[in-house]
Amino acid sequence: MRRVPVIAAVLVIAGIAAGAALPKTAVAPVVAERQASMKAMASAAKTISEIFAGKVAYDAAAFKAATETIRRRSGSAMVDAFPADSLGEPSAAKADIGQSQEEFAALARHLESLAAALSDAADDAPEGITEAMRMKPGMAMGSSLLGKRAGGAADSEPSKIPAEHVFHLMLQNCTNCHAKFREKRQ
Repeated sequence: MRRVPVIAAVLVIAGIAAGAALPKTAVAPVVAERQASMKAMASAAKTISEIFAGKVAYDAAAFKAATETIRRRSGSAMVDAFPADSLGEPSAAKADIGQSQEEFAALARHLESLAAALSDAADDAPEGITEAMRMKPGMAMGSSLLGKRAGGAADSEPSKIPAEHVFHLMLQNCTNCHAKFREKRQ
């Protein structure tokens, strides 16, 4: 008869320990989808970076697929991935997104336009990275919040600047957005 209370006590303690090991808050599906989308964009950016750096052989289809991965997940798709009730803990998305919705949307749209320009560059270079795609010496990275150089008329039309420079502007756009709207985590 003593076995039943002992077994019950062990099960209760095991249940408490298991509960303590679980995360305090579950990640909402919209947050999990958003995180997966961001990881896909990071992987795509790495592919583009490795192609420009010559670490992997140029493949127009892979370059195009990477740019399209970013393009499809930016713009309105990115804005829609951050509904107000999904901001803050447990997500790293700051509540500031809801308070600065237009600024966030502008960054998302800018990312989309940069990715579209890179996608077009892939169409124009089926055989390899062309000289016209390369960033020229002296092209400064100085920029505004939206990743645009002050006074750079060509920057307002990404298709008019070298694809490598567009890629750097895209990375800068991501950095600007994360600096303002993403909580730093250890």
